[in-house]
Amino acid sequence: MKLIHVILSGGVGSRLWPVSRKSMPKQYIPMFGEKSLFQLTAERSKHLVDHTVVVGNKDNFLLSQADMIRANINDYTDVVEASPRNTAAAIAFAALAVEPDDILFVTPSDHIITNERAYAAAFGRAVELAKEDYIVTFGIIPTKPETGYGYIEYLENEVRSFREKPTLPMAKDFLEQGNFLWNSGMFCFKAKTYLEELNKFEPEILETSTKCWSLKSENFLPEAQTLLIPAKSIDYAVMERSDRIKVVKSDFGWSDLGSFESIWEHWEGLGEDYHFKGSNCIVGSKKHVEFLGVSNLVLVETHDAILVLSKSSSQDVKKIFERLEIDKPELVQ
Repeated sequence: MKLIHVILSGGVGSRLWPVSRKSMPKQYIPMFGEKSLFQLTAERSKHLVDHTVVVGNKDNFLLSQADMIRANINDYTDVVEASPRNTAAAIAFAALAVEPDDILFVTPSDHIITNERAYAAAFGRAVELAKEDYIVTFGIIPTKPETGYGYIEYLENEVRSFREKPTLPMAKDFLEQGNFLWNSGMFCFKAKTYLEELNKFEPEILETSTKCWSLKSENFLPEAQTLLIPAKSIDYAVMERSDRIKVVKSDFGWSDLGSFESIWEHWEGLGEDYHFKGSNCIVGSKKHVEFLGVSNLVLVETHDAILVLSKSSSQDVKKIFERLEIDKPELVQ
């Protein structure tokens, strides 16, 4: 039995446009000194596991490879999807790439963790549960009524329900009840346990993924067979349907840094006030910027676009990205 870190790297980071683009998604932007979120993700777990599997796609695998070199991880497995089919299939490929009894520790590549000791402790608890053939998810103790995350209703290690991203009143109610955690999108389980549950609830995903895997050329999966795989997240395919789910309650300084608001809060937490101008506004521009008569604004400038938004509208940047994909696709490339 080996411990395998599975890094999922296919996201675009559309809520961080215009900084995050298809050609340079947020997880590869060196925004932490000279390190990217992907590099930090790889480094964080390399001493906890025996091997790493990176699941990405043909558009970003070279970026992943470069960051793995920077993280000083030379022995790892690359899985390159021809077209992303969401997380249920991506994790199936990782499970097919290892031995059945190996334990997979699945994480996104674009999250920030600030307490690595607590992170390692949560990982250890999850591994013990995974050895007992449970599918483990990591629930983060919420610090505010966040509407950008899904929630887990829990009692000790038991999962009572999964909840979609809530409205603000619902999120406030979750915090008041005190038995809800943020859904981190991190998982731990034996490879065979995941494949068993996937076969139980979504046999077509497993069948088409297995066929696709059998036709791979080195690390590359074939496009025609890939497109036959139903695109579904692990949450909908397995987590919300299985009776083998456990949750590890965690507090390791987690954020998905998925919006300008979450980046704002991360910088504030670190005391990095040099990103701020007067009136509590944040600026991302090489030009001198002044704000007058406004507050709680974000201004972001790149070589070809400027975005100005209210901090409270950070989750809606994705809508701009989706519109530009149709109207001006060159601005999201």
